[in-house]
Amino acid sequence: MLFSKSKSDDVTVVAMLASALRRDISFGTLRPDQKLKIEELRQRYGGSNHSMRETLRMLGAEGLVESTAQRGFRVTSATEDDLRDVMQVRIEIERTGLEWSLKHGDVHWEGRVMAAHHALRKSERDVRENPDDLTALQWDEASRAFFASLIEASGSPRLIGLQQKFFDQSRRYRLALLREGKLDFDKRSERQKKLVEAVLARDNEAALDTLTKEIEAEIRGEA
Repeated sequence: MLFSKSKSDDVTVVAMLASALRRDISFGTLRPDQKLKIEELRQRYGGSNHSMRETLRMLGAEGLVESTAQRGFRVTSATEDDLRDVMQVRIEIERTGLEWSLKHGDVHWEGRVMAAHHALRKSERDVRENPDDLTALQWDEASRAFFASLIEASGSPRLIGLQQKFFDQSRRYRLALLREGKLDFDKRSERQKKLVEAVLARDNEAALDTLTKEIEAEIRGEA
């Protein structure tokens, strides 16, 4: 159990519970379509009935959990159609965000993209050498930071929020590919380098095309 039972249902407890459930959904410990019973979750993760319900509502807003009046909560399904939908939405959102960033971003934005790319390269080396849960999570967070950096100069907080939401929804597909050895890190490295170079050159067509290919590969695996 991660947390002892407490009457305190503050935002911090909900955030910690959400982080733990989000992680276990991403790694498949909580399986697609699995029913999520409040009492069983409390025994496993801690918290109160109220804090666990708030946690599940938060994950519902993120698209990781679904709820119905009759059936309670369950982990969102992960079918081929779900995968395709998440991928297509990510592509549309992130292409738009990158296009706006290329238009409005300054040299400081370029520096943040380069820094995020450098951190991602390091995390990919680490996860290739030692692919345990810790390095997988660190790699996933570095991936999140890199893709977020590409759109952060878009000037749209709502678009940035949508990107974060759908990046999280694609997480379990990405981590499954990692576990199954279906990510070609050499090709990823080549694409990411090309993407950063296109960003620095303000080559919209090359940047958007390479971003699309990178999102497709990290959700579906290499063709």
